[in-house]
Amino acid sequence: MANGGGGGGGSSSGGGGGGGGGSSLRMSSNIHANHLSLDASSSSSSSSSSSSSSSSSSSSSSVHEPKMDALIIPVTMEVPCDSRGQRMWWAFLASSMVTFFGGLFIILLWRTLKYLWTVCCHCGGKTKEAQKINNGSSQADGTLKPVDEKEEAVAAEVGWMTSVKDWAGVMISAQTLTGRVLVVLVFALSIGALVIYFIDSSNPIESCQNFYKDFTLQIDMAFNVFFLLYFGLRFIAANDKLWFWLEVNSVVDFFTVPPVFVSVYLNRSWLGLRFLRALRLIQFSEILQFLNILKTSNSIKLVNLLSIFISTWLTAAGFIHLVENSGDPWENFQNNQALTYWECVYLLMVTMSTVGYGDVYAKTTLGRLFMVFFILGGLAMFASYVPEIIELIGNRKKYGGSYSAVSGRKHIVVCGHITLESVSNFLKDFLHKDRDDVNVEIVFLHNISPNLELEALFKRHFTQVEFYQGSVLNPHDLARVKIESADACLILANKYCADPDAEDASNIMRVISIKNYHPKIRIITQMLQYHNKAHLLNIPSWNWKEGDDAICLAELKLGFIAQSCLAQGLSTMLANLFSMRSFIKIEEDTWQKYYLEGVSNEMYTEYLSSAFVGLSFPTVCELCFVKLKLLMIAIEYKSANRESRILINPGNHLKIQEGTLGFFIASDAKEVKRAFFYCKACHDDITDPKRIKKCGCKRLKVAARSRYPKDPFEFKDTTHGPRLVAEPVEDEQPSTLSPKKKQRNGGMRNSPSSSPKLMRHDPLLIPGNDQIDNMDSNVKKYDSTGMFHWCAPKEIEKVILTRSEAAMTVLSGHVVVCIFGDVSSALIGLRNLVMPLRASNFHYHELKHIVFVGSIEYLKREWETLHNFPKVSILPGTPLSRADLRAVNINLCDMCVILSANQNNIDDTSLQDKECILASLNIKSMQFDDSIGVLQANSQGFTPPGMDRSSPDNSPVHGMLRQPSITTGVNIPIITELVNDTNVQFLDQDDDDDPDTELYLTQPFACGTAFAVSVLDSLMSATYFNDNILTLIRTLVTGGATPELEALIAEENALRGGYSTPQTLANRDRCRVAQLALLDGPFADLGDGGCYGDLFCKALKTYNMLCFGIYRLRDAHLSTPSQCTKRYVITNPPYEFELVPTDLIFCLMQFDHNAGQSRASLSHSSHSSQSSSKKSSSVHSIPSTANRQNRPKSRESRDKQKYVQEERL
Repeated sequence: MANGGGGGGGSSSGGGGGGGGGSSLRMSSNIHANHLSLDASSSSSSSSSSSSSSSSSSSSSSVHEPKMDALIIPVTMEVPCDSRGQRMWWAFLASSMVTFFGGLFIILLWRTLKYLWTVCCHCGGKTKEAQKINNGSSQADGTLKPVDEKEEAVAAEVGWMTSVKDWAGVMISAQTLTGRVLVVLVFALSIGALVIYFIDSSNPIESCQNFYKDFTLQIDMAFNVFFLLYFGLRFIAANDKLWFWLEVNSVVDFFTVPPVFVSVYLNRSWLGLRFLRALRLIQFSEILQFLNILKTSNSIKLVNLLSIFISTWLTAAGFIHLVENSGDPWENFQNNQALTYWECVYLLMVTMSTVGYGDVYAKTTLGRLFMVFFILGGLAMFASYVPEIIELIGNRKKYGGSYSAVSGRKHIVVCGHITLESVSNFLKDFLHKDRDDVNVEIVFLHNISPNLELEALFKRHFTQVEFYQGSVLNPHDLARVKIESADACLILANKYCADPDAEDASNIMRVISIKNYHPKIRIITQMLQYHNKAHLLNIPSWNWKEGDDAICLAELKLGFIAQSCLAQGLSTMLANLFSMRSFIKIEEDTWQKYYLEGVSNEMYTEYLSSAFVGLSFPTVCELCFVKLKLLMIAIEYKSANRESRILINPGNHLKIQEGTLGFFIASDAKEVKRAFFYCKACHDDITDPKRIKKCGCKRLKVAARSRYPKDPFEFKDTTHGPRLVAEPVEDEQPSTLSPKKKQRNGGMRNSPSSSPKLMRHDPLLIPGNDQIDNMDSNVKKYDSTGMFHWCAPKEIEKVILTRSEAAMTVLSGHVVVCIFGDVSSALIGLRNLVMPLRASNFHYHELKHIVFVGSIEYLKREWETLHNFPKVSILPGTPLSRADLRAVNINLCDMCVILSANQNNIDDTSLQDKECILASLNIKSMQFDDSIGVLQANSQGFTPPGMDRSSPDNSPVHGMLRQPSITTGVNIPIITELVNDTNVQFLDQDDDDDPDTELYLTQPFACGTAFAVSVLDSLMSATYFNDNILTLIRTLVTGGATPELEALIAEENALRGGYSTPQTLANRDRCRVAQLALLDGPFADLGDGGCYGDLFCKALKTYNMLCFGIYRLRDAHLSTPSQCTKRYVITNPPYEFELVPTDLIFCLMQFDHNAGQSRASLSHSSHSSQSSSKKSSSVHSIPSTANRQNRPKSRESRDKQKYVQEERL
């Protein structure tokens, strides 16, 4: 690197080198090729690098007189240098200094002159104004006219200057596209000039270079011409020229642009202050903001800190590189050292960090002086900037990237309440092995980063799960997770929040945000409160027909519990069916073995094979059960107008059409494929269902290609409205009806030789046949949809019972609802509990009376949604009061439901269920007198009804069953709602469940005495894979709630009464769940050692009843008799499963038109779970003649008396 030998005419490189000099050129023997310095007037010349290391060079060559071995190189005209051999660095520096200070002087001079001119004009203006006043108004116009002309000229000049200034401002402003392009281009060229500096830093500080042959110099010249033009635009646009002149960018231009023009003139290059271009890096964050790359405050701050730190670092390194390679001027540049630019960068870093290894250090006085001041500022900057930069980088979102869609693979977005519990429950069900291969990627989006446990869960499922931090309320985050290409968006709710309405409002806002971003996205959201579902209907793009669904946890939870009031244990069975459970095999012959075999069953859908086309539903159902080992309970039917509806056990009047979708209960999805692959020609003789696979028959058609079939329902007009024309059912079983009984009933609905008819009503209950039409047209008995029983709104005071009134009412076979709540508790929506119990497919006399026991303040808040339902009473009190419980005859109830509205107000999860647990234990510890009750008590307190076959009075086939009394509260049927699953261990003190046992494996849940809302988590994934599943669940548990009904409730928040019409009355003809007793009746012969499959076929062929499970005594498998009355659920047992007499069979039974006209008809009362204390429900069973003769004579009068009492309530 060149550093001239001396400052005068001679050189200090040798003794023979005089001032006059010859025409020869000398070079040191160890001169570097890149460090050449010419001296035309001297006899010797040396390069800066050679002179700085001459002593070391000479010593290495063993020559102590380094100037004696110089080589002489002739001068070439290609490198014209100064004839005197002087360094010209001062010329480059002077050009910059003159430009800077000259311009500064001109600006200050202009300001001074302008100030003086303004002062003088101000004084002259005052004099002229005084003259104008003295001369009077007559001469004012003439005097001021020249002035006006001057003002116009000045105004015109100002306008022109302003236009130019505005144009220049637009050109450099980032507000316009041109300005943004120009700003970005200037920055890019500045970085390019800095890169050229990095390249030239390997050359000498000052060297003779020909502009026309040096490519880098030409490029640098072009860049600086552009910078000069941009400087002019900035100068014109500047409002304050002085401050503009002192700006950092202006100073950079002063010390980088003029030297380039000097280098062209002198054909000499000086590295000089070109390192100042590094200061342009400070604007890096502004450029990124102009390009909309930086949008957050943290990212802007981080880029600002990094750009300031790096630009200061590089600029300081350039100054050290300059002074260390040049040397001190007062030392004739003899104390220089050869340092590369990157060595200077390293030196500055170790200096800022206070490490200072000492391997590289400054030797020049200027360098050391600079380092003194740089240490003060650099250390402060390093100590403040670096920790802040590290903090910003560390605080950057770890999960802040964007999702990259995989070709051929769908993805869903899951948001809302993302916690370890909710995510683990969701993934366990969504990714269950019993499903088909789930080729779906799950993308979780939440605004809080996951904790370590949740992060570990994501890593275990990293092949199918990704997490991104963000909010669905932010469109940018929705774009990151590719919501527009997602198959669906699932929103989870916090089931344990203290304010359910606020949680629902949050989820509704999430739906609004997602639908606003992409209206076509399918959304499945959890809702806590039923009344909040109405707000979803206000979203224009919400469309349940396109797959949008709201899973209301309160609606389904209370619906499950309500179905348990009709058939205890049903809540457990349904919860297990809609959850994915793995099969757990137990060899021991215990109740857990049969329970877990049923738990492994789930609900699936599959299109039916064309081999089933034309067959009736019972025929296909029997074929699937016997041959395919599948249980089909419902079908999806699309009518001619393309409306889809789900029909549960529709009966023998429906024929299977092409393209029918069936709902099956099976252990995995592969088994259900048999219904699609079945071919009568190929599989008719196959006995092993596993061998039923796809065959090559042409008759096997894809159901999806089928056209909409003709409606299989046919109606005929009659005097009593529409009537289903049922086809005869083949009678393969002998009828149990005697001819006299058939004649008395006028023909049974399910009789092999008759069709269902509207029969004459019992005159004791309702008016005669000639008054039916008038009653239907004048009295509103049902709601406007015909799906629920309805009555005129009643004031709450009319249904409130005192303790003495309740005791005198002699309640029996009713439902007691123990509710904990107060005036500040969140509403749980008791309407969802009452609606299934008031479904119109029950006759009025079959409705169970409902008695609420709880705080009147809380029930007043719920009453607005309950005042249209009949047979509802309220006993103000507390469920913990035994006096209140005895007043409502809790020992004679069909079911006791324990609910609490205060569960989520407690932080300790172990105490959330304390009220429900205390109430349950309180009831179970109660003792009752054996003589209590209006009905005759069974002397065998623990003997289930009908087990004593010697007593025909206890037969379960009576129209009015006798009610055995209960002596202990343990036998009272109870279902308790729990929030925390682990608290189930406190309900039964005699079980041996481990506290860590999953809820579905515990005895209270298996027996149907406990229910937790957590079991509904599986409905999210079930609904995603098949939206018909949710419709089926609603049809089963809500009593017939439809989207139309929800829209009506959203409009009025109450059911609207309607007059009975043929269309609304037809809605009553739908299935309901009941329990069938095997102690007596037409199925008694199968109850003692018979096969479940025989019972299934007989019930289906004879009565169109579809059996799907067993409710069995817990100790029925024991050889010794047991006094335990607990039962457990067995779902979909196999054909050869052996029955016991005490079994209760879950079945889907048809609506019985005859039951509403004669109380002597078949009994459809559901049997309770505790068979020792409840009336049984022998569905469609016929009492024998002997039993009829033993019926009490006063039965009709007692029926009438009870009916009047119920009407009064």
